[in-house]
Amino acid sequence: MKAVVIILDSVGIGAAPDACDYGDEGANTLAHCAEAVGGLRLPELERMGLGNLCRLLPHPVSVSGVAVNPNPAAAFGVMQERSAGKDTTTGHWELAGLLIRDPFARFPPGPPSFPPELIAEFAARTGRDVLGNKAASGTLIIEELGPRQMREGSWIVYTSADSVFQIAAHEQTIPLEELYRACAVARELCDPYRIGRVIARPYRGRPGAFRRTEHRRDFSLPPPERTVLQALADAGVPVLGVGKIEDIYAGRGITEAVHTGNNRDSARVILERLRQREGGLILANLNDFDSLYGHRRDPQGYAACLEQADAVIGQFSRTVQGGDLLIITADHGNDPTFTGTDHTREFVPLLVQAAGMAGRALGLRAGFFDVAQSLAAFFGITPMPLGTSFLDRSRTRRDA
Repeated sequence: MKAVVIILDSVGIGAAPDACDYGDEGANTLAHCAEAVGGLRLPELERMGLGNLCRLLPHPVSVSGVAVNPNPAAAFGVMQERSAGKDTTTGHWELAGLLIRDPFARFPPGPPSFPPELIAEFAARTGRDVLGNKAASGTLIIEELGPRQMREGSWIVYTSADSVFQIAAHEQTIPLEELYRACAVARELCDPYRIGRVIARPYRGRPGAFRRTEHRRDFSLPPPERTVLQALADAGVPVLGVGKIEDIYAGRGITEAVHTGNNRDSARVILERLRQREGGLILANLNDFDSLYGHRRDPQGYAACLEQADAVIGQFSRTVQGGDLLIITADHGNDPTFTGTDHTREFVPLLVQAAGMAGRALGLRAGFFDVAQSLAAFFGITPMPLGTSFLDRSRTRRDA
């Protein structure tokens, strides 16, 4: 018995009711991306029922090119985030069963963004000075400060609208392992400030032609409570994390991890494991939508990435066996046509392929943690404190 949860990083489907609190009123990653390219071609997701989701939203909006399917191959719904925040960590933690009431710390655009004492201690403990210390686009700041970093050997430290302490380093100036060690130091120093993630941002190339590499690593705060991943692992259920999953959960509840740097490699690992008959949970993050196209406000690239992923999702759908469970969802939005470069507070899609569920409308779910509750029901472990299973209505708990 196997469950597969695919998180399409940032693939939101319409502004949440509280989007105005985040400056995101009117955002819609899927619909606006489709409009920008004259319609999306997503035959596999359309077959599963993606086009049906817009009917479930408070203010229905169609996704151009994706039709309503009268006989969808999957159950379909949308989920509204209950936690405070719109970042990767918050979304993933809620999917795993947690409710984050207090958002992670965020910092002013600067410079300086981070407190001087934090930067001074980081520089002292790592033996290198710090450049930047401001909010910036990752690609733009390495264009600006990369040449100086190559001359001086200093760290480039920057943040964004998310709770992140990002460290960029040219791989031929600062060795990759030294960058990772510096991130571990920063993680320790950032804990008292409640910064969600420290992110290693390595890059290569020469001035005017820098490019970020796939050696990114995330160093997250550990989840504050027990997730469904930990509950499954404690019950003897193998939990495989693919992509950056191990980093997001700080390794908690992950019994095996395969760290991949792009959607292509993640999909390859998922398909390899699906073809094996060992049971357990496969939890995967497909990150290219967010990191390559959403933050860079590139709707054409985002659309192409969606269409590439659609074919792979079709392979997942046809490879899972009759008694297995496949869940397709997301962790937040990142509308590539929106202002700024930040994530957007949106509903996320929910497509569920399981025995006897084809065509069922799952409605508008009040919390991402319904996924965790459903995994608990599927594997027959003690129900989680929050959420309602969409697999077995008798196995529920009251949400907060």
